[in-house]
Amino acid sequence: MIFSSASIPEARRFALTNATLPSVTVEGFEADDHEGLVRADLVIEDGLVGAILPAGTAPADLPRVDLRDGMVWPCFADIHTHLDKGHIWARNDNPDGTFMGALTAVGIDRLAHWNARDVRQRMEFSLRSAYAHGTSLIRTHLDSAAPQHRISFEVFAELRDTWKDRIALQAVALFPLDDMADTAYFSDLTHIVRETGAILGGFPRVGPGLDGQLDTLLRTAADNGFDVDLHVDETDDPGAEALKAIAAAVLRNGFAGKVTAGHCCSLARQDEDTAKRTVELVAKAGLSVISLPMCNMYLQDRYPGRTPRWRGVTLFKELAAAGVATAVASDNTRDPFYAYGDLDPVEVFREAVRILHLDHPLDTAARVVTTSPAAIAGRPDLGRIAAGEPADLVLFSARRWSEFLSRPQADRVVLRRGKAIDRSLPDYRELDSLDGA
Repeated sequence: MIFSSASIPEARRFALTNATLPSVTVEGFEADDHEGLVRADLVIEDGLVGAILPAGTAPADLPRVDLRDGMVWPCFADIHTHLDKGHIWARNDNPDGTFMGALTAVGIDRLAHWNARDVRQRMEFSLRSAYAHGTSLIRTHLDSAAPQHRISFEVFAELRDTWKDRIALQAVALFPLDDMADTAYFSDLTHIVRETGAILGGFPRVGPGLDGQLDTLLRTAADNGFDVDLHVDETDDPGAEALKAIAAAVLRNGFAGKVTAGHCCSLARQDEDTAKRTVELVAKAGLSVISLPMCNMYLQDRYPGRTPRWRGVTLFKELAAAGVATAVASDNTRDPFYAYGDLDPVEVFREAVRILHLDHPLDTAARVVTTSPAAIAGRPDLGRIAAGEPADLVLFSARRWSEFLSRPQADRVVLRRGKAIDRSLPDYRELDSLDGA
């Protein structure tokens, strides 16, 4: 690499010169080419981006790092993860790789092992990995079946405080909407979500009673000032239309909070007219949609002895073209729902470009792991490069998209408030002490 962490000056004020920035992540600059890239100098001052200047114009008296056209990105936003499930593959895997196999394996593991110490150790391991990769915002869904909801949310609250200066953490309560019928449980869950400042989530099942459940969920969210983030239509069944039901419910209830829908896989299995009507309704209702390309390609259309026929992902381009806020995220990490992954948004971005065809051109593609997810999560101050904002940046030697997307960028340098961090990843051997390992 042409520069390293050791290259970053210790000075209060210095410059990163001859940088290449994705223009979609930086304010005040137009792209130099059709691929959405712009060349600039960045002045770093007291941990902030002091100025963004045309390339070659940084003050001559400043200490500097010449990036030689290397890319500079803002730190990443990863807003659909499952930190509570992470890294249980070694003790409860998913032998057939199916969605139902994953549900069963996670259920067994949760009942046997998910005490506070276990959940904390695995979540901490995941956060250390994400931080080393350059992530500054994570939203995690937490399995919230009783009594797990009390255990996991207490651990989350502790970690959110511990990590507040490194990663901004958000939590979503994940539960079957059928469980709202247990009013004592749902009241307790609502209390915990309110006390934790979390988000109301869940996964709806298509069938009789769904509209009533969605009305109850949205009324509860409105009464408590919650946003909503749901797992939706994670199936290859074209008859699964919970996404349409959610959009209709938002409009019917006049719900003013943010509603995010993750997965939405079945939309890509429906005929063009049906899908088009749903996309239009989603746009009208103001929903946001998160695609999980790695996990959905792994799980969807998986049948024994049969090659998959489709990519598992939603109609990402059609939703974006209709004005729907869209982003991609990591989803699961080394658990029965996805056997791989490391909470690295560069990997997520690289695979999303390939799976969703976000290329040719790549002019705005960088938004899907930076500005777009940060805005969806209500943190538009993150995931962008702007004068006056913290110098939370990721530096790459890659100069153009072909270079960036052809390697894992393992030699990247991460700056937090203008200081290079230790990018050492935690060793998997640390997880050998887990219960059941």
